Amino acid sequence: MQFLSDNAAVVHPAIWQAMRDADQASAPYDGDALSQRLDAAFSETFGRECHVLWVATGTAANCLALSTMVPPHGAVICHREAHIEMDEGGAPGFYLHGAKLILAEGDAAKLNPDSVLAATANIRDDVHQVQPAALSVTQASEYGALYQPQEIAALGALARSKGWRFHMDGARFANAVAGLDCSPADAAGPVDALSFGCIKNGAMSAEAIVFFDSDLADIARYRRKRAGHLQSKGRYLAAQLLAMLQDDLWLANARAANQAAAQIAARAEDRLLFPVEANEVFCRLTQAEKAALRDQGFGFYDWGDDAARFVTAWNTHPHDAAGLARAIAAL
Repeated sequence: MQFLSDNAAVVHPAIWQAMRDADQASAPYDGDALSQRLDAAFSETFGRECHVLWVATGTAANCLALSTMVPPHGAVICHREAHIEMDEGGAPGFYLHGAKLILAEGDAAKLNPDSVLAATANIRDDVHQVQPAALSVTQASEYGALYQPQEIAALGALARSKGWRFHMDGARFANAVAGLDCSPADAAGPVDALSFGCIKNGAMSAEAIVFFDSDLADIARYRRKRAGHLQSKGRYLAAQLLAMLQDDLWLANARAANQAAAQIAARAEDRLLFPVEANEVFCRLTQAEKAALRDQGFGFYDWGDDAARFVTAWNTHPHDAAGLARAIAAL
């Protein structure tokens, strides 16, 4: 009964079928018909003009997007718990040629205008200090919290007033849209680029960088090649992304994962560290309680000495979610 990560979930059958359908001779790199359809497909989803590049990992999506926004002497403002700070092995510094991350605070790993201003208040406008060039948020956050559309709009307004670009790490963007029950455009707000996560949501090996600025997309095409992410058989990545959008599969998968998390949260009660708004559940658990759950066959990650993280996926069986909920309640 696996709750380690949605990265561990199996590939959705529709994704496998799309890849099999793409398994025929076609133009290499991104010159195939499927890759050429991505801009239109995402533009329809977001209701605005999109320029889409496929890559193989979320780390590449985040860092290639940011590399178009930030010079080597600049900085990205992000939350202290942001994935680009905590879980990407220094990749932002590598892709951004040494640009710095400025860390800000905020409840449940969410930024707000006040915390962003506090983190940048002492930066002088001179050559002796790095200058902020972009703001990056994660939707849903690393603690499973959702930015409401008005919160994203407020951060976007701040970024515009400062002349910063605005990036969104959307590794679990589908879960956010499903949880907010709003349009993709409202969940993304005024961002310049979105890392649209698919692998956590049932894909095999494809993520999308969705640019809402054509100039940034043009820069990213060269940087993607230089970074080694221009795959020669890109049609297989494009096929996965298109299949995810087809008939809103991405939202159906996310709703299933969110529902499983809610099922667990309903029995965790006072153990919850954060409200459960997407597909991650953080619980207070002693070492003995963790051992008891693992003895019953539940897989999950420790979150420090006295807590644990449970992540549900598109294919989490309701019986397994109910079983975990009962086991936590019985501790």
